[in-house]
Amino acid sequence: MADGSPHFRPWTPARRTRPLGLLPFLWVSWRDPLTMWSERHFREPQLYGNSRLGEILVVSHPEGVRQVLSSNAANYEKGALQRRVLGPMLAEGLLLTEGEAWRRVRRILAPLFTPARTATMTRPMADCSRRRVESWRLDLGPRVLNLDAEMSGLTFDILSAALFSDQLDGDAEGFERALNGFLSLAARIDPLDVLAAPDWIPRLGRVTGAGAGRFFESRVSALVARRRAQVEAGDVVADDLLTALLTARDEDDGEGLSDREVASNVLTFILAGHETTARTLGWVLHLISRTPEVAARLHQEADAFDAEAPDWADRLPWTRAVIEEAMRLFPPAPTLARRALGPDVVGGQAIGPGTAVLISPWVLHRHELLWDAPEEFRPERFLPENRKSVDRWAYIPFSAGPRVCIGAAFALNEAMIALATILKAATVEPIAPTEPRPIHQITLRSAQPIRLRLRQRQPLNPHP
Repeated sequence: MADGSPHFRPWTPARRTRPLGLLPFLWVSWRDPLTMWSERHFREPQLYGNSRLGEILVVSHPEGVRQVLSSNAANYEKGALQRRVLGPMLAEGLLLTEGEAWRRVRRILAPLFTPARTATMTRPMADCSRRRVESWRLDLGPRVLNLDAEMSGLTFDILSAALFSDQLDGDAEGFERALNGFLSLAARIDPLDVLAAPDWIPRLGRVTGAGAGRFFESRVSALVARRRAQVEAGDVVADDLLTALLTARDEDDGEGLSDREVASNVLTFILAGHETTARTLGWVLHLISRTPEVAARLHQEADAFDAEAPDWADRLPWTRAVIEEAMRLFPPAPTLARRALGPDVVGGQAIGPGTAVLISPWVLHRHELLWDAPEEFRPERFLPENRKSVDRWAYIPFSAGPRVCIGAAFALNEAMIALATILKAATVEPIAPTEPRPIHQITLRSAQPIRLRLRQRQPLNPHP
């Protein structure tokens, strides 16, 4: 491997050896929550503390994860902190709603992500991926690409084509700029939010990132209003997610979603779908650029990839395994936060109402009690013959339980198709020994853009 060891170990932040005080904790939470974890978090099943911020329990064992996210999920809500940070944009979307409001929206959206409906999106995914690769013009010579920007553009194109019939105004760069601004400024965990300060006190990130929020809201609100008018006028409209959101009815009461609820869910899909898949693809390409042996296996699968084949996904076992291992090492959502509504006992620890319960996929996926060589890139863990040995509650890149990501199958299919299409056409090489450094900004991003050199392998099949 690239570093001379049996398996490649990507760069990760140093772990702390001592607990953080209140002020350092607030600083780290704002700057990069990824750096707050200590050695103990990766070695002990759970850690409990009671400070001026209240009770906090960090759960990193499968039974505790199952209890909090599934068997006793009704006792745990997302909590006020997430609503303060993301609420201005996503307040009425599936990501943040709670209780009966969440159940209603989930019931309405569930039919939109059935396996049969997801399968109809394979062709748009393949077409978008092929066009993106062709735009790189690798036939003219090798190119160094900003993979963060390219994967953002690709997943935006797929989202727009597969879910909104290319009606997101075609402004991938504008959406990417706005999303970057939102995640780097407005979506940071402000110390005032951690301390539950009154909302009337201005938050620096929210003020500086307000323009990004206005961009999203204006574009998406206009899109929703335009499609709503077409639906109500009886016009022929696209059979896509947006139309489904506008016309879906709750089977219990026959009510549909308001325009604001539709807009919030469109924004949720942009953030939770487009953004997370783009980041995953960036980390995948980084990992395979450092592991030629793995890349060779993926090239072999990519050469035989045919999106028209009904069993195309079954023919890409290594491709899927590499993506799943990348999401283990670089989980799209590094931390899941919950707030206990009532008392509970988790892993033998009694907790009271209001306790902050943290489940961090970043920690869980690298925990020394749960994984063999947790810091190493070993995609073979997720090959079909080995997958059964992975505890379902130790690996949660899409969360788990009732609030598991509704678009998980869509995202995994999208990543597999995009990766196979890229590797059918190109080899991927690092351009420097320095590795990208992960940073937690709601999603897990690289602190600096991931830049890699791509070389043409063969002419791209125009009919993948």
